[in-house]
Amino acid sequence: MTDPRSQASGPADNQALTLRGYEALSLVSEPIWIFDLDRSRVHWANRAAVAIWGASTLDELCARDMGADMSPAVAHRLLQYRTDFTAHDASFNEQWTLYPKGEPTPLVVRVSGHRLADGRMAMLCHAKAAAAAAPEQLRSLEALLHTAVMITMYLLDGTPLYRNPAARASARSHEQALSDRVADGAIHKNLMEAMRAGEIATATLAVRTAQGERWHELSARPCWDPVTGKRAMLVSEADVSALKRTEAHARFLALHDTLTGLPNRAQVIERFSAAVALLQEAGSEAALISIDLDGFKSVNDTLGHGAGDALLVQVAERLRAVTRSTDMVARLGGDEFLILVVSEEILAEVARVCGRVAGAVAMPVSLSGVEVSVTPSMGVSIYPRDGLDLDTLMRKADMAMYASKERGRNSLSYYQERMGTAASDRATMEAQLRGALDRDQFELHYEPIVCVATHRVVGAEARLHWRHPQRGLLGPEVFMALCESTGLIHPIGRWVFDTALRQQVDWARRGWTLNMSANLPPSVFRDPDVVRHVEQALHLVGGDATAVTIGIKESQLFGNDEELARTLASLAGLGLSFALDDFGTGSSNLARLHKFPIKTLKIDKSFIQVGGSERPPADLIVSMCKALKLGIVAEGVETQEQLDWVRGRGIDRFQGSLFSMPVPAQAFGGVLDAAGHPVVGCNRPISGPGETAGTPGAS
Repeated sequence: MTDPRSQASGPADNQALTLRGYEALSLVSEPIWIFDLDRSRVHWANRAAVAIWGASTLDELCARDMGADMSPAVAHRLLQYRTDFTAHDASFNEQWTLYPKGEPTPLVVRVSGHRLADGRMAMLCHAKAAAAAAPEQLRSLEALLHTAVMITMYLLDGTPLYRNPAARASARSHEQALSDRVADGAIHKNLMEAMRAGEIATATLAVRTAQGERWHELSARPCWDPVTGKRAMLVSEADVSALKRTEAHARFLALHDTLTGLPNRAQVIERFSAAVALLQEAGSEAALISIDLDGFKSVNDTLGHGAGDALLVQVAERLRAVTRSTDMVARLGGDEFLILVVSEEILAEVARVCGRVAGAVAMPVSLSGVEVSVTPSMGVSIYPRDGLDLDTLMRKADMAMYASKERGRNSLSYYQERMGTAASDRATMEAQLRGALDRDQFELHYEPIVCVATHRVVGAEARLHWRHPQRGLLGPEVFMALCESTGLIHPIGRWVFDTALRQQVDWARRGWTLNMSANLPPSVFRDPDVVRHVEQALHLVGGDATAVTIGIKESQLFGNDEELARTLASLAGLGLSFALDDFGTGSSNLARLHKFPIKTLKIDKSFIQVGGSERPPADLIVSMCKALKLGIVAEGVETQEQLDWVRGRGIDRFQGSLFSMPVPAQAFGGVLDAAGHPVVGCNRPISGPGETAGTPGAS
């Protein structure tokens, strides 16, 4: 048989065929065909190939569009063939399964390059019937072709023996050795030592690929080359670059202020600890400079919060510009900034820094066409003179800053002992707090938590308040820090849990099967008796643990806290659920969430209440929650626009003044009546996005 489509041929070294060669091949009993890679059609075939493809004639076979139902994996593999034929004059022996007329036909095929008359690269295929194989073997071969997992067999010296199509597409070259692929030499050394020791090794590492440097999850195990019998290793790789980018971005969000990009309080804590270690070695000193902007509230009130945010961004840029690269500039919230300075001559350096800050901040700024000016009130505390821990130094720097404001603002004050008036007020409040529990001055208010899909109440969040005899009703932000520092938080925390639990049981008896959320302070989880107390409280009131969610602060999950993980696991064993509270304002690591029994994540109201253009961080949080199969609660929903955004993101639950402010227990039923519908609750915690009822997160 001759092929009229090829009137000429190339030299023998590029495997071109002459007309006489075509005639000879047509007599071969085994199927042979030439595949046009550009047109995805058979260019020529002998009689055996025409038969194996289920065609009646060569013309019929050549007319078929093989690319019409070709899978992306096969199409990609054909492109790899072309590259290998051109660059390496390569040939391959592979087992294929053809599907002529839908019937699977397993073959062993040898493929090599073949130049067509017009110079284009085609593929010469020589097939033999495959030996009978078990269904599992045929399916495993098909999976190996189509999987996105990169699988490579190397000799122990790193020479590649085989790559599946995914690995071939990733390799920088046909000969790329493992030592070239692994970017970190130390990791490569550890891998090879594990292989020589006959061990399995896994690592998440940077690898050099045809697409540039990527992050892969790599697993390597020793094996034998089934062809030569030499010791080898089988390496599988999965691309986790997207996850690494998400983790890096989440880490950035955890340690930076989203408005200005400056470090936040969490990063100050990290950096201060590192700085102290160096200071003790070098004998240097450090200073904390607390900065508050005089006149900032007036800008917000007259020009709006958008102008205020623009001003904060400008101030952040100016502070960065007038400080050294070794100084740390942070935004703690609102118009509060902090500068951490380290120097062998700390007083002189502080004077220089504060002089530059005063001049830079006071420069006029144009906002919405209006020129405004603010000035800095600054307070300084010195390490180790004024304290050894960060909390003490920050508190004393704040005292000094407020002293600057009392002196007329736009000035600098160093902490002095006489600034302890605030400490006196603190002592008075501490004494009053110590008797508040015995005098029944604490009370819980309850904020409804609402299902976004049905607008039904599914739970309530308990919020602690103090009915102060002189100052009236005080929110937790006024006294909780003092409770923590004095140890009063333990009995108060137990009271909060017990009271909320009794209220949940009381509501359940009325038919309101609401889930109760109670936020417990961090130190409560370090109480060795907390698990026993919770168990006893549940038994005493007949409470249903599955109807209770405990809120924990995001900052509690920072670091490697095995004690906390054990405590939470024990409480979860009782049936309680946990929610990560005020997410986005702390420093948790999403990659560590799987170590804790967290079922729900609550997005802090600061992410919900911003304008639409400022919500990309919230979008990212929602996406990560869904990827981790966490339930989501949106806090602080105050407007219909915010609720529409929450609904559009598929968020499970919301709470906020749009539905109801927190109310005393006796008023909770009235809130439900005013809403015009009965209570619908569920004792079961949210186990992932998309459920229509479940536990709201704690706050």
